[in-house]
Amino acid sequence: MLLEHALLTDVCGKPISQHHKSFSTEWDEISDWSDRVYMPYRVFPIGHGIKPHATMHSSRIGELTLTRFAYGVAVSSDGFSPEAGNALLLTTIRGNARHWTQRSVTEDTAVGESFIVDCSRVDYRVELDPDHLQLNLTIPHVTLERMAQQWFGFVPDDQFWRHKCVIGGVGSSWLSLLEYTARCVAESPEHMAEGRLGAHLEQSLCVHILQEWAGRAARAGLDLNSPMNRIAPRYVRAAEEFMSANAASLPTMGEVASAVGTSVRALSGAFTRFRGVTPGAFLREQRLQGARRDLLATDPESGTTVSVIAFRWGYLNLGEFAGGYRKRFNELPSHTLQRRLR
Repeated sequence: MLLEHALLTDVCGKPISQHHKSFSTEWDEISDWSDRVYMPYRVFPIGHGIKPHATMHSSRIGELTLTRFAYGVAVSSDGFSPEAGNALLLTTIRGNARHWTQRSVTEDTAVGESFIVDCSRVDYRVELDPDHLQLNLTIPHVTLERMAQQWFGFVPDDQFWRHKCVIGGVGSSWLSLLEYTARCVAESPEHMAEGRLGAHLEQSLCVHILQEWAGRAARAGLDLNSPMNRIAPRYVRAAEEFMSANAASLPTMGEVASAVGTSVRALSGAFTRFRGVTPGAFLREQRLQGARRDLLATDPESGTTVSVIAFRWGYLNLGEFAGGYRKRFNELPSHTLQRRLR
């Protein structure tokens, strides 16, 4: 498969220079690289006493980062940082990858298939077998929004961005576009980060991804032609940012409306029209997501309890928190906290 050699050599057969180590057997070195090119996340080797043999190659394409990556051992990864603001597109070029679309629902990507997930909007977990080799794209969410606005006339709401799906496959136009991208990198590796060629590839990749994503979303019942997908007023986005940043302090809707310069009535109406939820429901989601991030990031042997994390996010009734959390994530918060012990 052509992509198996992507990012390794230029058209003259010379190695494409990397500004980092391209091979490592040290978990710390691999983590440092992957945190920078993807985002901070957790990785666990599947087995005991396993030493990685990672290959790491990358190239900037405009605002995107293309990576050729393998751990050399079977791994499980989760806890991808939403604060990094990135979406991931992972293409399997050797071996097999298993992606979690829901708590107990998985999708496998065979050779030539890609999986798209917006880690700034939704949790993600993936398991890679010992023979895996991935060609991945790290895409800033803001870049996808800009492309959506430019090419489709609106920015989809979070229901769309939260949809995870498989695209591509052997013989697909998407795989052909990836191969074309790899050829362009081989011909002009030094001109990818900036310049017209990098901008052309960035636009082509993003627009194709959005089109494929939209097609899969439509099959899942997400109608991108709904009036609710029209661009929301600026104050709606400002309110989302304010509530995300201040969720733990439980701002009232009056405080939110005042912070973004509108009335509670206008804010509520705009959320219902453009987001399909009330601002109160959006705030509840941010609190639950914040509590989940803290539970996943906490060492269960540190002494930090579920109640401590619940109180941190403004939940005074632990039973109410546990019930809401289980309804949202299909597991009890105590089970999330114990994941590191499994």
